[in-house]
Amino acid sequence: MELCQCRPSDGNCSCCKECMLCLGNLWEECCDCVGMCNPKNYSDSPATSKSTVEELHRPIPSLFRALTEGDAPINMMVVSFPVAEELSHHENLVSFLESLDTQPQNVSVPGNSIHASYDAQENMCTVVYFDDCVSIRQCKLYCESMGGSKYRWFHNACCQCIGPECVDYGSKTVKCMNCLF
Repeated sequence: MELCQCRPSDGNCSCCKECMLCLGNLWEECCDCVGMCNPKNYSDSPATSKSTVEELHRPIPSLFRALTEGDAPINMMVVSFPVAEELSHHENLVSFLESLDTQPQNVSVPGNSIHASYDAQENMCTVVYFDDCVSIRQCKLYCESMGGSKYRWFHNACCQCIGPECVDYGSKTVKCMNCLF
């Protein structure tokens, strides 16, 4: 808050917008620290349940496949699962939104037709977990150097590189051997 030079008081926060912009991508993590949102109950949401995802600009699918085929390199674990499994949470979201809306055509989330085309195929999503904890910057660099398409950095510092066949952002499960909590 001192960095942003803002002190909210009794509902008056004329500087809150500037502080939010100043905090940038730290807003979600820090807004309660600076008194600008309700305090979080950290016991309800462990670091392993939160993550940051990003698409990488220059994926090299052939490199990623070459590095993930056969025996896994030391200090990482390769995991493959059906693309349909990766997409299942989207179907649940669409169903939930449709149940809230009496006019399903207003739902602006991709419909089940996208999932049906993947369900019929045996496409596999391949991801790589690094055994050790890494910073978000290291995670992005490692995944770029492996030719990954995207990455997911869990807030406990577990890094997952996501392969080109994955339609979404890989798995939401932490599987880094030395970085589980």
